[in-house]
Amino acid sequence: MSDAADHPAPTRRAPALDARARAALKARAHALEPVVRIGHAGLTDGVVADIVRALETHELIKVKVGEGEREERAAVSTAICERTGAALVQKVGRVLVLWLPRPEE
Repeated sequence: MSDAADHPAPTRRAPALDARARAALKARAHALEPVVRIGHAGLTDGVVADIVRALETHELIKVKVGEGEREERAAVSTAICERTGAALVQKVGRVLVLWLPRPEE
């Protein structure tokens, strides 16, 4: 995993989620399958770019973190949110639910 200081800050950030909004997003995410999987190489620039593209397309996605202990997976989820500007909706085992609303036209 590369250092977060090497990468520019995301151009937009998800708004803070209250309990009602988080519950609604969890319900929407229930039927989703992970669209990005993080494997042996960890959180590379290419994986972050894939996550950003998926968020721009779908707003709400699941990401599966395949490697590492609980603390490592927590660090990966934090790094993803910092590098993409997405909000962490839910974390269940190795699966993260991320949300980043589309910019208003």
